[in-house]
Amino acid sequence: MADSISRIIAELEENQQQNLTNPRTHLSQSSSPSLLSQSTLLDLQSLVDTNDPDIIDQFYGDLSSKNLSPTSLLPPMSVAMDSGPTHLSLLSSSVYLSILLAPNSPVFTLFTPMAFLSLLRSIRRSLKHRPSPAVPREESTTGRNSRGPPPNRKKRSRGSRSVVRDLETGTGDENEEREFDVRVLFSVLEKLESVLGLVHLDRFPDCLKSLVQTMCEIPVTAVEFYGVSASFSRLVDMSSRILGKILGSEHGDPASTAGEVLKSLTSSILLSKSPARSFALGFVSKKMMVLSKESAGVKKAIVNLPKYLANKAPEKAEPRGYAVEAIMEIVKAMEFDDQIGFVQYVVKMTQGKVSLRLLAVDLIPLLVMALKGSLEEELDNEGSHSWKLACLQAIIERCGDSTAGIRARALSNLTQVAGFLSSDEKNREVLKEAIAFTGNHSNEGINDLLRKRCADEKAAVRKAALLLVTKLTTTLGGSFDDVLLKMMGIACSDPLVSIRKAAISALSEAFRTFSNESVTIEWLHSVPRLIADNESSIQEECENLFLELILERVSRAGSAVSPWNTSLSSDSNVKEKSFNKEIGSIFPVGTLVLLKQICNGEVTPWVKKICTQLGKKKRLKPRIVDALQNIIKTSESLWLSYSLPIEKWTAPPGAWFLLSELSAYLPKAVDWEFLLHHWQLLDKNGGQDELRSPLVQGDPHENGKCLEIDSVAWAGDRVFLLQTISYVSVELPAELAADLAHNMLKRIEEFNMHSTEVNAHVKALRTLCKQKSVNIEEAGILVMKWAERLISKASKILEKYISESTEYNKDSSFFTPPTSGIKKAKRSATISTSLSETVTAVYTIGCLVIVCPSADISSIIPLLHTIITSANSDPKSKRIPVPALSLKRTAPSLYIQAWLTMGKICLVDGKLAKRYIPLFVQELEKSDCAMLRNNLVVTMADFCVRYTALVDCYITKITKCLRDPCELVRRQTFLLLSRLLQRDYVKWRGVLFLRFLLSLVDESKKIRQLADFLFANILKAKAPLLAYNSFVEAIYVLNDCHADNGHPNPKGSQTENRAFSIRGNDESSRSKRMHIYVTLLKQMASEHLLATFAKLCAEILAATSDGMLNIEDVTGQSVLQDAFQILSCKEIRISPSRGSASETADLDEEGGEGGTCAAAAKGRAITQAVRRGLIQNTIPIFIELKRLLESKNSPLIGSLMECLRILLKDYKNEIDDILVADKQLQKELIYDIQKYEAAKTKSTVQSTIFRSPNVSKVGSGNKLQDSKVASEMAAAAIAKSVLREVNKGTPTPPLSSISVPKLKSNQEGTSGRNHHRPIGVLESLRRRQSFNSDDEN
Repeated sequence: MADSISRIIAELEENQQQNLTNPRTHLSQSSSPSLLSQSTLLDLQSLVDTNDPDIIDQFYGDLSSKNLSPTSLLPPMSVAMDSGPTHLSLLSSSVYLSILLAPNSPVFTLFTPMAFLSLLRSIRRSLKHRPSPAVPREESTTGRNSRGPPPNRKKRSRGSRSVVRDLETGTGDENEEREFDVRVLFSVLEKLESVLGLVHLDRFPDCLKSLVQTMCEIPVTAVEFYGVSASFSRLVDMSSRILGKILGSEHGDPASTAGEVLKSLTSSILLSKSPARSFALGFVSKKMMVLSKESAGVKKAIVNLPKYLANKAPEKAEPRGYAVEAIMEIVKAMEFDDQIGFVQYVVKMTQGKVSLRLLAVDLIPLLVMALKGSLEEELDNEGSHSWKLACLQAIIERCGDSTAGIRARALSNLTQVAGFLSSDEKNREVLKEAIAFTGNHSNEGINDLLRKRCADEKAAVRKAALLLVTKLTTTLGGSFDDVLLKMMGIACSDPLVSIRKAAISALSEAFRTFSNESVTIEWLHSVPRLIADNESSIQEECENLFLELILERVSRAGSAVSPWNTSLSSDSNVKEKSFNKEIGSIFPVGTLVLLKQICNGEVTPWVKKICTQLGKKKRLKPRIVDALQNIIKTSESLWLSYSLPIEKWTAPPGAWFLLSELSAYLPKAVDWEFLLHHWQLLDKNGGQDELRSPLVQGDPHENGKCLEIDSVAWAGDRVFLLQTISYVSVELPAELAADLAHNMLKRIEEFNMHSTEVNAHVKALRTLCKQKSVNIEEAGILVMKWAERLISKASKILEKYISESTEYNKDSSFFTPPTSGIKKAKRSATISTSLSETVTAVYTIGCLVIVCPSADISSIIPLLHTIITSANSDPKSKRIPVPALSLKRTAPSLYIQAWLTMGKICLVDGKLAKRYIPLFVQELEKSDCAMLRNNLVVTMADFCVRYTALVDCYITKITKCLRDPCELVRRQTFLLLSRLLQRDYVKWRGVLFLRFLLSLVDESKKIRQLADFLFANILKAKAPLLAYNSFVEAIYVLNDCHADNGHPNPKGSQTENRAFSIRGNDESSRSKRMHIYVTLLKQMASEHLLATFAKLCAEILAATSDGMLNIEDVTGQSVLQDAFQILSCKEIRISPSRGSASETADLDEEGGEGGTCAAAAKGRAITQAVRRGLIQNTIPIFIELKRLLESKNSPLIGSLMECLRILLKDYKNEIDDILVADKQLQKELIYDIQKYEAAKTKSTVQSTIFRSPNVSKVGSGNKLQDSKVASEMAAAAIAKSVLREVNKGTPTPPLSSISVPKLKSNQEGTSGRNHHRPIGVLESLRRRQSFNSDDEN
C-alpha cells in the first residue's frame, strides 16, 4: 500500500509543480489543470476501499510531509469529472465520494461546491449519448499531461484520436471503444446517497438545486439507453431515494426544496406516455404524499402542484389530455380538503383566459366522477355551495363560452357528467334540479341552453349539443320543450353528415323515451325523410329506426289486444263514454297518434320509400301485418259494441295506409277473408249515398244525436283497401279475381266516386288484369278494352252535360217572361247532379290516359277544348243574339278538372302539347282561381320534364307565381322550380335567380325556411359562383333601378319587374333587402367577398361619382344606400381566418392543425390584398363621392360617413399610408368622422335623457336647459374616454411643441371654408388622432 501512496503523492507533486511552472495555465480558457491518470485513481480507490483508519491517516500524513494539502486532490479530480472520458469521469466521481466516506476523512475540507457540481456534471454526462470518434483536441491535450504513459501505449504518430481512445480503453489492442459500464454509475449514486447523510446542503443552495435537477433528469435520459429494463428501474429507484433524502429538514426548508423538486419534475409529468412520466407521477403521488403527512412544507408544495401544472399545461389537444390525466392522478392522492380546494381553483379557472377555461372544462368531469361524495349528501350538508353543484354550474356556463372549441368541449363533458350522475337514483333526482339552476327548479334553463347551442354557428358545438340532448333524455323526465324539438328536427337537415347523425340519435332517443304527441310528430316529420339522404349510412339508420320505433311499436300494440273478445259493458253509462277515449285506452299510449301522423301528407312519401327499401331487403315480418289487421278489427268490434251504425265507422287513421304499403311485400300474410269483409262493408256503405260530400254529415238516429263522419276518411280507406287488394290479388283464385275486377269496373262506370277512389280503382283494375293474364300482350289488350269502354261512356256524359248547360243558359236568357222559380230550381238541381257525374267522368278520362296512353281519345279532345276555351270571348258571338257559354263561371269545378285532364293528355301526346302549351301559360297568367293556378303550375312542371325545349321560353312566366297572392301557389311553385333546377331541367340564368331571392323574405315562414335551405345548402354546392356573379345586379333589381350601369335590364313589363322588387327607403324594405344581401354574402368564399367589395365600389360608388347613377332619383338613392350598408356589414369583412373558419372549428375535436395553419396563411394573404385594394381603389372613390354628396346637400352623407368610419376602423394604423398623397385631406377626414361621431353621441344622449322617467318630474322651464347641459357633459366625457383609449394613455403634447402645418387655401367649390376656424378645430387638425368603433365587434 506504501507504493500506492508514493505513486499518488508523486503524481500530485508533478501536477503541483506543473501548475507552479505555468501559473496561468489553470486560468487560461484554452487549457485546464491536469487530470489524474487512471492508475492513480485506481490506487486512490484501493487505498480508500481498505477502510483502515491507520492507512488513511498515513496517507494524509505523507501529504503533509510533502507540503500538500488534502484539497490538492480536488483540482485534478474535478478536471477528470468535468472533461475526462466517461469511464474516467465516473471513476473520479466514485473516488471522490469514497474519500468523503472514508474514516477520519476531513469532510468539510474536501467538500466544496465546485467539486460537487463537477460530480453532478459527471453523472449527467454518463447518461448522454456517446461522443463521436472525432474527440475535441483539448481532451487529447489533457492525456499528454498525465504522469507517464499507460501500458502498451502506441506511438504518437496515431494522433490525438488514438491517444484519447487509449485513455478510454486502457489499451490499443482491445476494442476501439469500451462499452459504458452502468455498474459504476450505480456505485456513484449509492455513495452519493451516503454522502448526503454526512453533508447537509442547506448551506449550499446551488448544489442542492443542481442535485435536484440532476436526479430529475436521470429518468428522462436513462430511458433512451435502457428503456424499461432492470437497469432503468434501479436508476429510477436510486434517484427516488436521493430525492426523498434531500427533502429532509437538514438540507434546508422542506417547502423550498419540495417546490424545487416539483418544479424540476414538471417537464417529466407533462410528457406523453413515457417511463419518466410514470416515475415522476409515482414519486409525487406516493413518496411525497407520505412525506407531506410529516412536513407541512412538503404538503403545501404538493397542494400547489396541480395548480402549477394547470398553468403550464400545453394548449394542443393530445398533450393537454396527458396533462389532465397527470393532474387527476395527483389530485386523487391528496386529502379530501385539499381536493376541494383544487376544485374551487378549477371553478375559478373557468373565468380565466382561453387556455385555462379549456383545461378547466376538461378537468371538471373527471373531478366530479373521481372524487367521493354524492350530490344528495352535499345538498343536505352545504346546500347550494356544494362543490359538485359549483362544478355543474361552471361547466354549464362554459357551454355558452365565446370560444367555439370551449363550448363544444363543455357540452361534451357535461354529457359525461350527466351520464355518470344519472347512473345513481339519488344523484339523478338531485341532478334534475341542479342542471336547471337558471330555471327555478324546472328544466327551462337547460332547455334554453340547448335551444341556443343546437342552432350554434359552429358544427362541433351543434353536434355536442345534440349528444347532450340524447344523454339528458333519460334524465330530465317530463315533456320536451317544443322549440328544442323543432331545433332537433332542423338539425336533421344539417349539411354536415355528423350533425345529421347526432340529430337523428337525439330525436330518436326522445321518441324512444317519450310517447307524447309533439315528440311523435317531430320525429315523423324529421327522420323518415332522411331515407332520401345522400349518405348511405344515414339511410340504413333511418330504416333501422323506422323498423324499431314504428313497425315494432305497432306490432306490439296490435298483439296486445284481442279484437273479437273485447268485453265491454252494454250499460248505458258505458255507451255514453266517448268512443275515441275508449279506443285510446285499449291501445298503448301514442299508438293511435303514431298511425294518424304516418298518413300525414308530408310524411307519407317517405314512409312509402322506407317500406319499399325494407321490403326489398326482406326485413318486414308478417306479425306487423297481423297486428294492423288486429287493430282494424278491434276498432270495428269496439264500434259495434256501442251499438253504433256500422256505416259511420272508420278504421284508425293510418292503419289502412300502412297495411297497403306492407302488403306489397307480405301478400301471404294478409287474410283474404278480412279484405273481402271490409271491401263489402266499405263498398256497400260508400255507395249508399253515391258521392258523399266532403262536408261533415250527421245521422239523425240514435236519440237525436248527430254522429259525425268525414266522407274523405271513407274514400281514403277504400283507396288503401283497393291498393292492398291489388297487391294480394296474386294469391286470389281466378274466379274471385274475375268477380272483383267486374265489380270494380262497374263501380267506375257509375262515375259517382271520390277522385282518389277513381284513381285507386283504375290502378287496381290494371293490376288485376296484369297479374291474372297469361302474358303481357293479353294484359294490354284487356286493359285497352275496358279503358276505351270507360272513355266512350265518359265522352257521352261530358257531351250531354255541355248540351244541357247550353240549353239551360239559352232558356234562362230569352224566355219572356222568365220561367217560374219552381221549374228553374228543378232544372238547376238536375244540372248540379249531372255536374258531379261529369266532373268524375272527366277525371276518370285523365286517369285512363295515364294508365293506357294508346287509348283512342279523339272524341274527348274537342269537348275538353270547348270547356277550357269557354271563358274566352268570341268576336263572332257579338253578331249572334245568343250569349256565349262560360263554364268557367257556371261550373268552375268542371273547368278546373278539364284543364287537368287536358294536361294529362298532352303528356302522352307531343303534337297536342305543342299546340296547347301556350294556352296553359295564358291561363296561368290570367286565372283568378288559386286552385287552378296551383294545378297549372304542377302541369307546367311536368311539361318541363317531358318537353324541356318547348317550356324553356315560358319559365319567366312560371316564375311570376313566386309572387302569387296565394301561399300554396307560391310554395308549390318554389318547390317545383327548385327540383327542376336541381335536376338541370331549368338553368340558373336570366331573371330566374333574381326572382328566387324574393322567397328569402316571403310572408310565409315555411317558404322562408325552404328558401334558406335552398340557398345555404343546395345552391352553395351546385352553383357556388352564382351569388357572386349576380350580386350587384340583384341590388339594382331589388330596388327597381334602371340605371345605365352596364347591367342588362331584366326582361318583362315594368309592372312585372316591380312585383319582384322591394322598392322604398322605409325600415321594412331596407331590412328585407339587407337580409337577402347577407344571405348571398354568406355563400361567398373569401376571394369572392374581396371581388364583390371591389365591384360595389366600381359599379355603384364610382358610377354615382361619374353620373351614371342618378342620386336624385329615389331608386338611385336606395341603391347607393344599400351599397353603403353592405360595405359596412360584418359579413363582407374578411378576417384572417375567413374562408375556412367553419372548417377549422369543425375540426377542433380532431386536431386538424395543418389545415388551421394553412387557413391562417391564406387569411393573412387575403388581408393584405384587402388593404392593397382599399388603398388603391376604395378611398379615392369615397373622397370623390363625399364631395359630390356635399355639393348636392344629399341626406346620404350620413350613411357615407358611417360606412367610412367602419371601414377605416380596421385600418386606423394605416391611415397615413392610405392618404399619403394628401395629408390635409387625411386630417379633414379624421375631423369630419370625429365630428359625426360626436353629433351621433349627443343625439343618443339627448334621446336617452328624454326617455328617462325622471325627466317628467322636472319643470318645463328647466327641462331643455338641463338636458342640454347633461348631453354636453356626456358628450365631453365620451370624447375624453375615446381619446384616452385611442392614445393609450399618452397625453397630448402641448401645442407649442408641435410644428404647425400650413393649411391649404380655399379650393374651388369650398368657399364655405374661408371662415375663421375656432382654435379647437385647429388643434384637432394639428394632432394625429385615430378612432375606435363603438362596439362593432
